[in-house]
Amino acid sequence: MRSRAGRATVGIVTVGGDWEVLPMRAIAVSAFRAEPGPVEVPKPEPAAGEVRVKIEYAALNPHDWQSPDASWSAADRPVFPLVIGVDFAGRVDMIGSGDNPFRVGDPVLGRVGTAVRRAGTYCEYVCVPQDSPIVLSPRDLAPRDAAALPSAGMAAAQLLKAAAVRPGGRLLVIGAAGGVGSCLTQLAAARDVRVIAAVRGDERTRMGALGATATIDTTVWAGALEAAVRETCPDGVDALVDLVSTDPASFAAHAALVRRGGVALSSRGAAGPPTAPAGARCADFRLIPTAVLLSTLAKASASGALSVPIDVELPLEKAPRALAENRAGGARGKTLFVL
Repeated sequence: MRSRAGRATVGIVTVGGDWEVLPMRAIAVSAFRAEPGPVEVPKPEPAAGEVRVKIEYAALNPHDWQSPDASWSAADRPVFPLVIGVDFAGRVDMIGSGDNPFRVGDPVLGRVGTAVRRAGTYCEYVCVPQDSPIVLSPRDLAPRDAAALPSAGMAAAQLLKAAAVRPGGRLLVIGAAGGVGSCLTQLAAARDVRVIAAVRGDERTRMGALGATATIDTTVWAGALEAAVRETCPDGVDALVDLVSTDPASFAAHAALVRRGGVALSSRGAAGPPTAPAGARCADFRLIPTAVLLSTLAKASASGALSVPIDVELPLEKAPRALAENRAGGARGKTLFVL
């Protein structure tokens, strides 16, 4: 079928001579702090400089359940229903007007912006600006692996850079078994950084295979992480990446294990007072997605140099329950939704 402008379209029908946009399946929230659920929303049309992607896989990230609970300013109030999700892999199925490096049929992966008026990725189609973090998927990268990569891979790469650990140095990762921690362990090990991974006991073997020098079983050392780290590193670690703690007190307890002059980073906004002892620099990490970085990571993943562990694949309709389980903690790799 063709539009009035003569361009091929998908999902447009005529009803009594009028044009009607067909709906698509999505997972969205209907109000602030509401539970996500299945909805039908209009299939988006790409604006100038955008591409529309038919999503094949969307990946779950903590951001997906945190975003509906956030406090928004009056200027940034979201439009409901708010489709959640940021990571995706699929194929370009429509091109907006203007110059564009992509073509219909291109396999792509990417991360949508977090602006609240933009569509998320827990849906069948998403429109993405061509200059956003969206890149061609390498030939040898499977769509499921591509979808797992954007947030986890880019966060890991930027966390490693911010930690500034030299070869031979020690990096403590709290919550290392998830997507970000697994990528961070691999990237750090490739740079001869000695990773101490704090994980649940049954993840120790896998983390060792990913390059961790030492692992700490948090189920055995519950309440005694400090003793376990001191046993491995009597002088303290050179840097900390805390992917778990949500309150400043817990983060500070972990940051106290960092030597003077080291760096302690929180991915959960917990690097506030109380802080670590004088001499350790504490900071909250914020991801800055870029297409250049994503392309580099995609090539590394296609070559086998980097892998994101995938825990489970689920149909989109199972997303609400999966989000609730992720909120409860204990992620062991990525959860993917199959479209």
